[in-house]
Amino acid sequence: MRFNGLDLNLLVVLDALMTERNLTAAARSINLSQPAMSAAVARLRTYFGDDLFVMVGREFIPTPRAEGLAPAVREALLHIQLSIVSPKPFDPARSDRRFKIVFSDYVTLVFFQKVVERARQEAPGVSFECLPLADDFEELLRRGEIDFLIVPEMFMSMHPHAALFEDTFVCVGCATNEQLSEPLTFEKYMSMGHVGVKFGNTRKPSAEEWYLLEHGLKRRIEVVVQGFSMIMPVVSGTERIATVPLLLAQHFAKTIPLRIVELPLPLPPLIESVQWPALHNSDPASLWMREILSQVAAMVSPLTHGQAPHRPNQREH
Repeated sequence: MRFNGLDLNLLVVLDALMTERNLTAAARSINLSQPAMSAAVARLRTYFGDDLFVMVGREFIPTPRAEGLAPAVREALLHIQLSIVSPKPFDPARSDRRFKIVFSDYVTLVFFQKVVERARQEAPGVSFECLPLADDFEELLRRGEIDFLIVPEMFMSMHPHAALFEDTFVCVGCATNEQLSEPLTFEKYMSMGHVGVKFGNTRKPSAEEWYLLEHGLKRRIEVVVQGFSMIMPVVSGTERIATVPLLLAQHFAKTIPLRIVELPLPLPPLIESVQWPALHNSDPASLWMREILSQVAAMVSPLTHGQAPHRPNQREH
């Protein structure tokens, strides 16, 4: 089918190439032979008057023209998929839908396991693909390549989102750390060795690090790890401390001897929120999953809608 001289099938080809960056893989993803794919690329180049892709090794690198076309093409295809090529009505009991969700290991440990168990009650055939925090989650949302992103509210972008649950930051150390046997002062907190966490290739700071940097506070970080689940083993048996969400500290305290003490500075609460692609806003499966997330979040740490989140009492430094 042609629209203003453009074969609309070529938009599928362009989108596949932008996703795979490899001719063979792109052809396989849309069930085309390699010769047919090569012919389609030639037609795309002719229509747009641009190379669109330049071969570097085995990878197709998009030109600026292709980069400019890609968002509109992906949005158009997603809109067609969700609004026109309508799938069968979503029935949780019969669905085999796989939800792709990006979140940290903190969310895995204190929240998501409960989500899986809750979803299984209504939808035993539904499955989940849990993806680590990446540098490009905004792009993944825009392209509709993930169903949900769960991160602190402060990191939300322009896509639709909703608050899930609240947590409080505390300081943790080994149970044998005598420096934590008395109330922790701000001066002692800043002088002690810390374990911090950063995410992705760009080493994004965690929420508490972001807050501290925003207020001009720089801790003495001796060890940086790749995820929250690595903090407690690195703290254990040392004089180091870490600043972590309370729910996480309580989770590890079941198996690792820890001291959990109040922070000597008033960090705001951590509010974990969920975000989804704008084009999924009315998708029945997405709506159902959002309700499951909300129900589980209310059991973990309820948030009162329309009111400011509770701020725990903390000593000022």
